[in-house]
Amino acid sequence: MTTELQTEIETAVERRRNFAIISHPDAGKTTLTEKLLLYGGAIHEAGAVKARRAQRKATSDWMEMEQQRGISITSTVLQFEYDLCQINLLDTPGHQDFSEDTYRTLAAADNAVMLIDAAKGLEPQTRKLFEVCRMRRLPIFTFVNKMDRPGREPLELLDEIEKELGLQTYAVNWPIGMGDRFKGVFDRHQHQIHLFERTAHGSREAKDTTVALGDPDVEQLLEQDLYYQLKQDLEVLEGLGPELDIERVHQGELTPVFFGSAMTNFGVQLFLNAFLELAAKPGSRNSSAGEIPPTNPDFSGFVFKLQANMDPKHRDRVAFVRVCTGKFEKDMVVNHARTGKTVRLSRPQKLFAQDRESIEEAYAGDVIGLNNPGVFAIGDTIYTGQKLEYEGIPCFSPELFAFLRNPNPSKFKQFRKGVSELQEEGAVQIMYSADEAKRDPILAAVGQLQFDVVQFRLQNEYGVETQLDVLPYSVARWVTGGWEALAKVGRLFNTVTVKDGWGRPVLLFKNEWNLHQIQGDHPDLKLSSVAPVVSGQQPQSL
Repeated sequence: MTTELQTEIETAVERRRNFAIISHPDAGKTTLTEKLLLYGGAIHEAGAVKARRAQRKATSDWMEMEQQRGISITSTVLQFEYDLCQINLLDTPGHQDFSEDTYRTLAAADNAVMLIDAAKGLEPQTRKLFEVCRMRRLPIFTFVNKMDRPGREPLELLDEIEKELGLQTYAVNWPIGMGDRFKGVFDRHQHQIHLFERTAHGSREAKDTTVALGDPDVEQLLEQDLYYQLKQDLEVLEGLGPELDIERVHQGELTPVFFGSAMTNFGVQLFLNAFLELAAKPGSRNSSAGEIPPTNPDFSGFVFKLQANMDPKHRDRVAFVRVCTGKFEKDMVVNHARTGKTVRLSRPQKLFAQDRESIEEAYAGDVIGLNNPGVFAIGDTIYTGQKLEYEGIPCFSPELFAFLRNPNPSKFKQFRKGVSELQEEGAVQIMYSADEAKRDPILAAVGQLQFDVVQFRLQNEYGVETQLDVLPYSVARWVTGGWEALAKVGRLFNTVTVKDGWGRPVLLFKNEWNLHQIQGDHPDLKLSSVAPVVSGQQPQSL
């Protein structure tokens, strides 16, 4: 490899920043995403997402059902340039029923932004997603949102993060006032007060007056009680808080905390500027060939998401690929680790929610869209040079189960195609009865909304009406050791055996009590709540 190409790859990696936003529903994730795009220059005016039907639709929520319900139900990728950096923003579903899509997306992220509602603090979905970030040792940045509304004391919120998540906090900026009296923030790095001017629905950038903490004008610009409260809070932070240690941030042990309001744009640009400075750049990834650095000259990447029908006119299927090493070039021929075949990547696309444009090249940290005529599965590795395979992406235990029935035999072909493509996409897990006489697929979901989405999309995208027969089970466990291990224990009561998409045995239980009963009766039977990882292997279809 030439020195010029090596320098090009190293420079490109230095410029990349890649992150996913995690939050509980209604914490303001879609609003924050739009405001980051506004300040990044990717859009010129943000739509007010509060009144979705009346205002222009949120950029990241492109699916028709998302626009109808006002929720994010699928991950999207938003790429833009800001301050000489190339940013890949992986927008994830906030709703807990789609947490598996979020787990997969976090596999492609180098950093996570944890969004918290100032009034509610940590909520169940945030805690759950935080644990996934911890498993992956992702650096976590915290943005405390909705400071323009009444909320909890900032020190109390920091204390909650430290106690409940075991994660130390460092406040990069500090709020001045709250609710109607939220005037701005103090930047602890620059020792400057930023006073903001409210804008209509935050559709444009907030005007920012900057003054030094000791400036005599401060007392004219701020009410006296707010100024003294700020000085008092800063004394507490300096006395009790830790130092900002970048290494600990990158190891996921210390979270930089920012306060602001995505709706009014207060503090959004300050967060974006500090994030670019503090965030981890694309790093080494574990593979079958060991740790591979992003500057490795050979191209490699993995598929973390599949999406069918992003463009309903063309009935397309797109594979989202996280570039891990080297330089990607249009029309390059790569090796497909799972099948052993070679694939020409002739129609690569830069993704911006539903919008796409052709690209010529990409580097570690970027996400590219590839046309997928049934070639790729979630977890697939593609590479040039030395053979390698990245770690697979696990499936998590579903909690709702239902037979999916097609009442119209003439639509069987469309039904089979729709179920197969949605299964490939990971929109829902598909299981099958161990009784060969029962051919209908079993939908296995984390939440009810996944069922609604599958039925909606089968009707909307494939023209198939379906019926659900709900099954009375709420716990699934994979049998470690497979069918052979299951045969050794003989007949099991209060459980039913089904097959997952890869033909492996899964036990369904009515509740946790039934699970504990079986485990007590059969201590040698090893069960797992996470499916064994199958690197990119295609699931069985109808």
